[in-house]
Amino acid sequence: MTTDKTFADLGVRAPIVSALAARGTTHPFPIQVATLPDALAGRDVLGRAKTGSGKTLAFSIPLVSRLSERNRRPSRPSGLVLAPTRELATQITATLEPLAVAYGLRVSTIFGGVSQTRQVAALKSGVDIVVACPGRLEDLMRQRLISLDAVEITVIDEADHMADLGFLPGVTRILAATPAGGQRLLFSATLDNGVDKLVKRFLRNEVLHSVDEVNSTVPEMTHHVFHVASAEAKKELVHRLAGGTGRRILFLRTKHHARKLAKQLTESGVPSVDLHGNLSQPARDRNLATFAAGKARVLVATDIAARGVHVDDVELVVHIDPPTEHKSYLHRSGRTARAGSAGDVVTVVLPEQREQTQQMMRRAGIKVTPQQVTATSAAVQELVGEAAPYQAPAPAASPSPQQPRRSSAAGQQRRRSSNRSATAHTRTESGTSHRGATGTRPVEHPRRSNRPQGNTGRAAPGGQARASNQA
Repeated sequence: MTTDKTFADLGVRAPIVSALAARGTTHPFPIQVATLPDALAGRDVLGRAKTGSGKTLAFSIPLVSRLSERNRRPSRPSGLVLAPTRELATQITATLEPLAVAYGLRVSTIFGGVSQTRQVAALKSGVDIVVACPGRLEDLMRQRLISLDAVEITVIDEADHMADLGFLPGVTRILAATPAGGQRLLFSATLDNGVDKLVKRFLRNEVLHSVDEVNSTVPEMTHHVFHVASAEAKKELVHRLAGGTGRRILFLRTKHHARKLAKQLTESGVPSVDLHGNLSQPARDRNLATFAAGKARVLVATDIAARGVHVDDVELVVHIDPPTEHKSYLHRSGRTARAGSAGDVVTVVLPEQREQTQQMMRRAGIKVTPQQVTATSAAVQELVGEAAPYQAPAPAASPSPQQPRRSSAAGQQRRRSSNRSATAHTRTESGTSHRGATGTRPVEHPRRSNRPQGNTGRAAPGGQARASNQA
């Protein structure tokens, strides 16, 4: 939900205001209203807000504004953003770049799962802002391919997720490598799991701003809990929920089931892509782009997509496998009803999952009355709305015909015959036919290998050593 203020009212410079307006962003969100004045003034800021609240712009604007007049140096960035996942790092970069262009700044992304060659080349050519995941960044630091001694402003985004993934030791080492007097902005939904220690060690006289905290209610988000009688009823319900016309994200616990369901939906006429940890980075990027472009209406994902994946107009999130942890539920659900848009969240619950799901929802602060449903229930029909038309899956590429392989023995025999024919043909053309004492039988000469030979010292027929061929 936006506010009545403008970015200019908050002290944002004109070139950035123009860049924001060009992408249709004219009014700030509450987290931006709260944090921008202090961040633009150079103070350390601790922002507590949940995913989808507008945090990325809240730190991107002061980051670009502060570095607008700095000299670019190879492998020594002036700005650093740390993110827990490759997807989040990529999306932060996409938000930063239009603002950076307004001041001629270069932004580069560093993460694992791909070759470091291009990332190193970008660093050597000179970058102003690096958006990085901790693991790959530490690798490059150990190789002395990047130095953080010139960093003036550091951002830690999704610090609580960093803690959940066990990244805080690496984040601590990275922050220790930046100048002690630099500005630091830390954004986190919670301050547990060691995030508070990070704040105490690295932030100085920080200003705390709490907006839309993790357990706060999103008015535009409607929650539904659908109880089903069996695994077969659950399968039918999931296919019905996936069959609407708008974008939807379906969450599963395992990579195998995510891949399998995406394939099943596509084959049934619902274009779908999967997103999980077994995919290479190019495959992740390709599938996410397909979903964002509308070529696939359904994204079937594991928790890898619960943070950092922002695609506009996702109207439905379905927890096919209910998460066991309430924060996972909230982050998954945050893929819809973003930036003031409306959205629905469905949790599908088997009989044996009811008690645990009820406890999880209570911890998440969600109050909703469960409904016993089937795929044809009125509540389901009302939620899904008009079914999307059937879309035939793309035909699989047919394999190119292959010649049958000959057996090894037959192949060797054929090659020996061919070599003998070639040798006889060469002798005939050179006019060097040799005959033995009978005058009818040619003398056999040793066959030469196609491989360059040194002096092997082996005797050729006739008792003479074979001469070596030296260039």
